[in-house]
Amino acid sequence: MAYGVVTAAYWAFMLSDGALRMLVLLHFHILGFSPVQLAYLFVLYEIAGMITNLCAGWIAARFGLTSTLYAGLALQVLALLALSRLDPAWATGVSVAFVMLVQGASGVAKDLAKMSSKSAVKLLAPSEGGGLFRWVALLTGSKNAVKGLGFLLGSALLATLGFAGAVLGMALILFVILLAVVLTMPAGLPRGSKGAKFSEVFSKSANVNWLSAARVFLFGARDVWFVVGIPIYFYAVLSDGSEAGNRAAFFSIGGFMALWIILYGAVQASAPAILRAASRSETDLVHAARRWAWALAAIPALLTIAALGSAGPDPWLTVSLVIGLLAFGAVFAVNSALHSYLILAFTKAERVTMDVGFYYMANAGGRLLGTVLSGATYQSGGLSLMLATATVMVGASALLTGRLTPPDTA
Repeated sequence: MAYGVVTAAYWAFMLSDGALRMLVLLHFHILGFSPVQLAYLFVLYEIAGMITNLCAGWIAARFGLTSTLYAGLALQVLALLALSRLDPAWATGVSVAFVMLVQGASGVAKDLAKMSSKSAVKLLAPSEGGGLFRWVALLTGSKNAVKGLGFLLGSALLATLGFAGAVLGMALILFVILLAVVLTMPAGLPRGSKGAKFSEVFSKSANVNWLSAARVFLFGARDVWFVVGIPIYFYAVLSDGSEAGNRAAFFSIGGFMALWIILYGAVQASAPAILRAASRSETDLVHAARRWAWALAAIPALLTIAALGSAGPDPWLTVSLVIGLLAFGAVFAVNSALHSYLILAFTKAERVTMDVGFYYMANAGGRLLGTVLSGATYQSGGLSLMLATATVMVGASALLTGRLTPPDTA
């Protein structure tokens, strides 16, 4: 019962998170923001995520997992309400600063909810027969599928209700869900310990630290194209600049981003079956993480070559990007699922919130790095530089994954 309520709360949050990202990106692109300015809108979101994850493990250990989950949902409601007050008449600098602050609050909210949900799986999942891998893959995969629907929802709401109407509607729905979660959450999750020390958030486990470092570059490699570059490229290809053209482009871009996230989530949820995890040892899965990381690096490398061979947004290049990025999503999902399982396998129950918080701080650091580079590389070097950067980052993740030590040889 507790797992079901936690999962439902996480789904609701991620639906709003995906919709909000698409709303902000497309709304401000239409207002004339450059790729670098668009990246700035998400920078504080990722910085706040890093700080939150560093602190959230200790906060959950001190005050309990339900407290951090409720706080994440409530803060997201407040962030949506604040964003509805954005005035189009404000100067660009004021708008950027305001949205950065609100996005920062949303980043805190997301990582409070994420850390609570992922830590709860470690405590609730059965350990026999690959149960931990199945449960964490199901939670993470379903979350990403829901977030993908959020991308489509955000695009649809922007095209139909406008920016202010969309965020107010989401705030109302999320508030109702928060009330339902508070009323239905069963007892059983840890309530916290007054003896938890903040210094304990830094892990002494070499495997946790190497895996966290690999996570930085894995998610940086995704967000370097995902956050700004590819949506703006598709907008340039799909829209003729008219209101009707913009509306059609919104749906097309939101549809692709939603499809990518849904595919990613579906493969992630299926990763235990793809890897035959129930019959494999932790040592085998550590070795598999290395191989899958190198397989992932090959995809952006090929797309970089394709971009270098094109004189502009040719139709064949656009088709190649769609196919290649969907393939990237599938292989990326297996890598991400392996990481999400290994962090829970490497940690101990008494340290789970600390190690998961530290690990997701690294995850947020990777997204921050990718977000900044997404706008900068696309604006300065176009598709080829952006995709080459993703290739290098996946390669770095593969090298760091190679430092993991299988438990029976440690």
